[in-house]
Amino acid sequence: MPPIISIIGESKTGKTTLIEKLISELKSRGFRVATIKHSVHHLDFDKTGKDSWRHLEAGSGATVIVSPDRLVLIKPVTGDPELKDIDRLLGDDYDIILAEGFKQGHIPKIEVHRKAAGPILDSIRDIIAIATDEPLETKTRQFPLNDVKRMADFLENSFIKTDK
Repeated sequence: MPPIISIIGESKTGKTTLIEKLISELKSRGFRVATIKHSVHHLDFDKTGKDSWRHLEAGSGATVIVSPDRLVLIKPVTGDPELKDIDRLLGDDYDIILAEGFKQGHIPKIEVHRKAAGPILDSIRDIIAIATDEPLETKTRQFPLNDVKRMADFLENSFIKTDK
């Protein structure tokens, strides 16, 4: 399975923006990138009465909706699944998976930190780096928020297995 790196941080610190930039940089290097986004909100893809809803109501364990430009898997769950369970759905077609959120769990994490958001996150394990807009007094590796090339170098050299 491809390595998973989770991008975490307080709300509005730039997690999604950093992921967008990392995707672009890693793809420009020829890597295949997938993402997993954690949401605290309930998602509603299968509207009451629609075919996918009817399939699930009839007892299907999961359903996939396919169109010419999208594929959506709907699988009811009873709590937040762990990343190791989600990445199996993506398979081995990718060189790296970037996750947004998922502060808990034993996966490598890059924290996005902004001075205006307050101190760095406490009691979060497995932080491998901090993307920050200010120098911090910590032994954790730091990158300036806008230095996406160096962050991509770090991911490529430390996590992506290349057969190129």
